[in-house]
Amino acid sequence: MQIGHSARVGAFLGALLQIKGVHFPILPFLLEWRGLSAEEIAVVVATPFFLRLGVSPGIAFLADRSGRHRGTIVLLGWWSVAMAALLGQLSGFYAILGAAVALSLAMTTIMPLTEVIAVGGVRAHGCDYGRMRVWGSLTFILASSIAAWCIVLLGVGSVVWLVFVGCLITAITAHLLPADILELASSGDGKPPLRLGAIRELLLSPVFLMFLVACGAIQAAHATYYAFGSIHWTRQGLSAELIGALWALGVFAEIILFAWSGAVYQRLSAGALMVIGGAASVVRWAVMAVDPGFGVLVLLQVLHALTFGASHLAAIRFISLAVDMKFAATAQALYATTAMGVAMGGATLASGVFYEKMGGNTFFLMAGLAGVGLIAAVGVVRFWGGGLLTDAKPRVEFV
Repeated sequence: MQIGHSARVGAFLGALLQIKGVHFPILPFLLEWRGLSAEEIAVVVATPFFLRLGVSPGIAFLADRSGRHRGTIVLLGWWSVAMAALLGQLSGFYAILGAAVALSLAMTTIMPLTEVIAVGGVRAHGCDYGRMRVWGSLTFILASSIAAWCIVLLGVGSVVWLVFVGCLITAITAHLLPADILELASSGDGKPPLRLGAIRELLLSPVFLMFLVACGAIQAAHATYYAFGSIHWTRQGLSAELIGALWALGVFAEIILFAWSGAVYQRLSAGALMVIGGAASVVRWAVMAVDPGFGVLVLLQVLHALTFGASHLAAIRFISLAVDMKFAATAQALYATTAMGVAMGGATLASGVFYEKMGGNTFFLMAGLAGVGLIAAVGVVRFWGGGLLTDAKPRVEFV
């Protein structure tokens, strides 16, 4: 059962994240090719970050309430196929905006729902979460490389059909996701177990709020790197080949950590991983701000395993231990919305403003943001007892 569950979830994550490998890095080029201005491209890219604040947790709550996480993923998968097909045919800013945003929201909502199934396998069968997640990182790299190759040989327009094929593969593999673990989200009498009061209780938990701040700030501190890393390195005189190698190194470091996540979880708690991710993030962005040489940049890219990888593993581990399975999807969606949604969107917009004026010194601001996350992570370690938040109802006294 463990092998079957891990293989099916890993295959689906591989299918899902290969879309991101094409869609996220190449989308601005595709939109420019379709005739959108720089301002219009910014709107298309930024809008999903903020809309997902309500959309993703709302859909996740309904999935938790019904206990039908796989069914929801299947519906969203086929919806993404339709939106990708439309994106290849539509013209005009508003039409493209609607299709692109709908596609992005579907993809970002599928991820936390899938994490619930993955965590269910960890709880029920002792599956290794990192071994499942690593396939997504591998296909991300592969898809990015294929997309670059297609652009050179076939032009930018070919990318939209790569996205369509990726969505089709994702929708098909969604039907292969294990369904047995989803029963953990339902009560024994078959009635919907989830009520808004339980979610409200979770959101009123100081520990859960500190968790959201910690992981949200640490992940959002990557904003300048994601948006301007390549541009900044080009200004430092690095070639396109070296820049590509640096990006690949960061992802490979992340892959290695995910592959060994089982051993990591045995030695480090979720809170400890948060603290390590926050501390590494402060160091990484502070050093990046002083324009180090290529050798130091290599070391900083290896830290991606901690600044992103360890922080993400910490979040998954925290939710699996601190949140009842009945509303795990809602908690996952709140994490995804905070870390990769509102916080990342806001930090990205701020990075654009400050990088124009401060250049590489903007990384110092990211180090400060990571410092906020580090402080919150220390708070999680200090006040979380390691059990369910809604059952234990931990009291937090800030004295």
